[in-house]
Amino acid sequence: MAQTISIRTSSREELVDLTQQIQEIVRASGVRNGMLFVTSPHTTAGITIQENADPDVRADLLAHLAELVPRSARFRHGEGNSDAHIKSSLMGATGAVPIDGGRAVLGTWQAIYFCEFDGPRSRRVLVQILPA
Repeated sequence: MAQTISIRTSSREELVDLTQQIQEIVRASGVRNGMLFVTSPHTTAGITIQENADPDVRADLLAHLAELVPRSARFRHGEGNSDAHIKSSLMGATGAVPIDGGRAVLGTWQAIYFCEFDGPRSRRVLVQILPA
């Protein structure tokens, strides 16, 4: 089973919590046990599973990525978004989560985030569910 989530990001860099939408997709699928794959088909965005209790964690992630890969660095790519491509590679394009009892198995403080590094844009996320 596969489904697409459409997203409209509102800033150049942000983390968008998709957890509730994804849990609803898992519930509606009827799959009780299996694997969930969440994929960003964009070269300037990513997927991560990270803490959702303290918004400072998201801010710290984005701030530290900006220090590691500053937008102002001298890149050869002419579109001006090389930093976004590098950040996307660092975060990764896919997250995998087991499904047990009809729910994606996440830790108490975990959430699934779409990572925008070159927005604002209209984006999509692919959700694939494989039954056990």
